[in-house]
This record gives sequence, C-alpha cells and structure tokens, in this order.
Amino acid sequence: MVAKSVPRLNNQRMSLAGDDPRLAADHEHGSELSETQLRVRALESILVEKGYVDPAALDVLIETYETKVGPHNGARVVAKAWTDPDFRQWLLTDSGAAIASLGYTGRQGENMVALENTSSVHNLVVCTLCSCYPVPVLGLPPVWYKSAPYRSRAVADPRGVLHDFGVELPPDTEIRVWDSTAEVRYLVVPTRPVGTDGWREEQLAGLVTRDSMIGAGLPKRPQDVR
Repeated sequence: MVAKSVPRLNNQRMSLAGDDPRLAADHEHGSELSETQLRVRALESILVEKGYVDPAALDVLIETYETKVGPHNGARVVAKAWTDPDFRQWLLTDSGAAIASLGYTGRQGENMVALENTSSVHNLVVCTLCSCYPVPVLGLPPVWYKSAPYRSRAVADPRGVLHDFGVELPPDTEIRVWDSTAEVRYLVVPTRPVGTDGWREEQLAGLVTRDSMIGAGLPKRPQDVR
C-alpha cells in the first residue's frame, strides 16, 4: 500500500530513516512526520534508486487513490439510486453496468452486486478469506475490514459487530452477511435518511458514509451536516 501524499526525496541511498542525516535531523527538531512516514520516505527512495519504482507512475497511483477512486464514488452511486427509480432498478438488477454508466470501472470492480437495505433487512459485507473489496467505488479497504476479528465475528455474530460500530437495529431486523470474493464484490445501498425529501443528489451524497456502504454503519442524518 502506498502512503498518501508522501513527499519525495532526492535519489540518495539509505536503509532506514535513521541512516539518513537529513531525516534524523528532521526527527530531532520536531518534524511533523511520524516515524512510519520517515521510514516510508526512506523505502521509497531505495525503490526509486534501484529502478523498482517509476516516480511518475507512483505519482499517478497516489493521485488516483486521492482523487479518482474512493467512497465519494460509491456515495454518488447511492445518491443516484435514492433519487432515480429507474437507475435504482438497474443498479439492483445489473449492478456492474449501472455503476459503469457513472464512470466507475476497473480492477476489483468487474463483478459488482448492489445490496439494498430496507426496513426489514440489513446487509453486512465481509471477506472471510482476505480483503476483497470494491475499490472503484470505495477506494482502499479500512484496516478493520482486513482484521481477523472482523472477518470471523461478522459471520458468527453480525449483530454484535454492528453494536460495536454503534449500529443498533430492531430485534426483528434480518441481518444478511455477504462474503466478498475475487469473483464478486458487494456495495450496500443504505436506507435513505428521513427528512431528505427534495434534496439534490450532491446533498444526498454527503450523507453516505463508507461504512454504510459496507453495512457496518448508517448514513449521516440531515442534522449532522447542517
């Protein structure tokens, strides 16, 4: 995984952050960079120097994950489904095509399935084997999604997991757990918050959270963004 917005170094060789006098000096004089960031800078310099990494390609990759992919893409998909009945139906019947129509395609997003939450059903997504995730619409997976406790408990005790995330559902709500794989990845369409009648797509997208599109959270309430 590439660290976000990592400053470039001149192509000087070093083995660890502490081996470079400039980095050591930064650390001693209260640099804003953490120890991990310093080590990332050092590692990046080594990889560039040895020719394993093309700096230009690395810049493109970082820009992609900063601006082109991420939860804001999924939020737009959800907001359109909330406001456009035809698109909602398309999304639920041919998810990949509907999502691609908005320009969100690419690796790890080839086979998508949208899951709609309702008043009686709540969907929760997990990858029990590794960390399969719909990158084009959600970006990089959060650390907790890849953790062993989440991967095991989401299946064994989904209501308990939701409780840990602060989500309390009525006792009669059915919780469906979906296991993401290399063949298929899921996007949860959360229930539209009450009090948003007449809202534009852009406004609604601001309510959609990453966790709500995994099923581990709920959208923001209108009062939370005013």
